Amino acid sequence: MQLTSFTDYGLRALIFMASLPAGKMTTITEVSELYAISRHHMVKIVHKLSQEAFIQSSRGKQGGIRLARPAESINIGDVVRRLEPLQLVDCDHCLITPSCHLKRILAQAMKEFLAELDKYTLADIANDGNLKRIFNAEISVENLY
Repeated sequence: MQLTSFTDYGLRALIFMASLPAGKMTTITEVSELYAISRHHMVKIVHKLSQEAFIQSSRGKQGGIRLARPAESINIGDVVRRLEPLQLVDCDHCLITPSCHLKRILAQAMKEFLAELDKYTLADIANDGNLKRIFNAEISVENLY
């Protein structure tokens, strides 16, 4: 299965926010520049992450975005379920639907895929010293310009 770019970028944004000191705010611009993602696209992703209560956002000079709860309580399977369209095939107008077992097989595969993701939290991914060094180095280089 391949995740949509929306889900991929949403996970990346969460990973970055989880790597920051607890409660520290970042900005949509910082995240979009860090990953070289369109700011416009990141605005949509952040809006959805906020709607799903994964992040908090605030406007204004001191505003920004941050995790809404500890990374240990954000389950990767839950994030994917809320961001990803999970219907793998559209069988509504298919001639072979009455005799086809593909939908059932794909549903089982999706169930197992999500069960594997359910074993991990955002903290499992983000609490990696290498990631924090990469993020810190990238942000330091950006500050030079």
